[in-house]
Amino acid sequence: MLDSGTRELACRGRAVPLSPKVFELLELLLERRPEAVAKEAIHDRLWPKSFVSESSLARLAAEARAALADDARKPRYLRTVFGFGYAFCGEAVEERPRVGSGLACRLSIGTQDIPLSPGENVLGRAEGAAVSIPSTKASRRHARIVVEEQRAVLEDLASKNGTFLRGKLIEAPSPLADGDEISIGEVVMTFRITRGEGSTETASRRGTATGLRGRR
Repeated sequence: MLDSGTRELACRGRAVPLSPKVFELLELLLERRPEAVAKEAIHDRLWPKSFVSESSLARLAAEARAALADDARKPRYLRTVFGFGYAFCGEAVEERPRVGSGLACRLSIGTQDIPLSPGENVLGRAEGAAVSIPSTKASRRHARIVVEEQRAVLEDLASKNGTFLRGKLIEAPSPLADGDEISIGEVVMTFRITRGEGSTETASRRGTATGLRGRR
């Protein structure tokens, strides 16, 4: 189980320690499955605006395989595409957890209200982002809002132009309150939050691999 909300990997109910970069690598490959992801794209995601040697990525791939008990010669999850990059090659599905009482959150952009799902909600220009940001100053995966049972947190995803909360640039994950103003480029959004009641079926942003159960 790869859970992007709690940023944890679990195998047979037990937590498997992962470094932040290894988690981000697995998260990216699950997002882009089954297509192969070029090394350049992985570098841009994991080390934006930084220079690292190619061996750094190879070490992360080795760490990911060790965490998944995978074999590079006969991969079940992580496939090396020689001369190009890496791909997630295992079976993957999305779970649909039943969410009971908790927070019901949304973003208001002008006259539009966008509901937020439990777990990770990506803001940016990437296809499939939970909240599409129509701005040239927005990165593909610019920021995210993680909705948990009793709180919601805004986090910048190493974007080029930064994410602003209540007019200030955020540098660390920041709790959100009802009415908070979020700015990305020229796009201004208002975060709204209410207490949910009852039980509803909500699609989470989870990616599950064979032998693993987890969120993308």
